Amino acid sequence: MKKTIAISALALAVSFGSISCKKKVSDADLQTSATTIVAANPSATVEVKEGVAHLGGTFASQAEKDAAIKSLKEIKGVKDVHDMATIAEVAPPPPPVETTVAVDPMVQQKVKDALKDFPSVNVEVVNGELTLTGTASSAQARKIKESVDALKVGKVNYNYTVK
Repeated sequence: MKKTIAISALALAVSFGSISCKKKVSDADLQTSATTIVAANPSATVEVKEGVAHLGGTFASQAEKDAAIKSLKEIKGVKDVHDMATIAEVAPPPPPVETTVAVDPMVQQKVKDALKDFPSVNVEVVNGELTLTGTASSAQARKIKESVDALKVGKVNYNYTVK
């Protein structure tokens, strides 16, 4: 009976010894494997301490972050993954640019009427603004400017050539 107990105790000690002699994966080896996984995302970081991977940085989407966590958990020797990473905020699209063709046809007609004595100068709407084109002498240019300014029609581009 003493032999049976002794043999049982010896077998138990050997089995515990063989279990405790399992080769542990070092944190350095785990760090190398973990770094390889998150290398695809340059703004992500990972640090392994005592077999626990600490994931940090920023991911473009939740799906990318979840994939990285799953891959880290699949590394043999990683006990757990602590998620400290964030998801990048997606900037909202810029509001649509409101463009208005602010030139009332009545205003355009008033300006045309004011310029009836100057046939070499034309009135056009360019990019939503009144634009005067053509040619005029310096005396005519002064009279044109005075006539159009007196109408108080707002912004007018004087793109005519003064000769």
